[in-house]
Amino acid sequence: MIEPKTEAELAEALKSANGPLRISGGGTRDYGRPVQGEVISTSKLSGITLYEPGALTIVAQAGTPVSEIEAELAKNNQRLAFEPMDHRAILGQEGSPTIGGVIAANVSGPRRISVGAARDFLLGVRFVDGEGKIIKNGGRVMKNVTGYDLVKLMAGSFGTLGILTEVSLKVMPADETAATLILNGLDVEQAVAAMSSALGSPYDVTGAAHIPASGHTVVRIEGFEKSVAYRTEKLTQHLSAIGTAEIISGDAHDLLWQDVRDAKALSGAEGDIWRVSVKPSDGPAVIQAVNPTSYLMDWGGGLIWMETPSGTDVRALIPDIAGHSTLIKASPAIRSEIATFQPEPKPLALISNELRSKFDPRGILNPGLMS
Repeated sequence: MIEPKTEAELAEALKSANGPLRISGGGTRDYGRPVQGEVISTSKLSGITLYEPGALTIVAQAGTPVSEIEAELAKNNQRLAFEPMDHRAILGQEGSPTIGGVIAANVSGPRRISVGAARDFLLGVRFVDGEGKIIKNGGRVMKNVTGYDLVKLMAGSFGTLGILTEVSLKVMPADETAATLILNGLDVEQAVAAMSSALGSPYDVTGAAHIPASGHTVVRIEGFEKSVAYRTEKLTQHLSAIGTAEIISGDAHDLLWQDVRDAKALSGAEGDIWRVSVKPSDGPAVIQAVNPTSYLMDWGGGLIWMETPSGTDVRALIPDIAGHSTLIKASPAIRSEIATFQPEPKPLALISNELRSKFDPRGILNPGLMS
């Protein structure tokens, strides 16, 4: 394993590489087509290099553990608003999630529906391309984002365009309090209707999920204490035609949304795990067509985590439903047969391939991962 301790060492390692490289951060998001090659890790590129609470910005090296960043932000009652998921529960992996891995995979959690994705909070990046060139784009503060938007391009590129060394992020104040409304016993169509009604209401919902394993459909409200109390009461009345809501807060609330964020209902799944993103109104049709062993809905029904029997090609079962299906967990043999990511339309695939050839002309960075 190659473990550079500085950006310069990483650049030199890429310049001198004579074969494919498998890029690793904290080793907690190992999915995608198996990559054959020497492992190069960013775990030694760690540490917060700048934090300005008043400017709502933080800068950290790519190998910095997310937990370290969250702990530092908490000292000033701030947080990563996009609520990045921790994949360890469903992938059964160890290690510590890093901020570079979060950005490389554009990982977002339940609050995605109200505040946006990880890429929407990314102000600047530093990375090393496939030729060993160090590239900087964007800035370290919100007023200094300049140049071509390589920042957004790197988010979700899974290390196929370059290896991140540093990221600059906008952070947000944490909410004073929060509450969750729980509706029990709804089927999938009723659950999607309830979540859509809540999200379409004027009560500023920041999370909406359906958890069949517990029989719960849950809706989250966050903010100042008096506002949360008022909106919770009004939303309970708003949803009363669908069912009577139970209200929880405190530790129980926090644990519930951590479980939703990390899709823990699928922890220990013996089959394959898929992540399907569709219009919420199409969610019930997806469930009916696939008939998963187990599932969890987030983002108001627009994000579906599902377990299927090993070897199931979910895309073949829902060809007429627009969206994206990603194979998150399967055996190496199945991952070699079924494309991990939704195949791109030919014009988009052409652009993607051209971009990779520009940033990684030798094709050494996670080759084949996104094919």
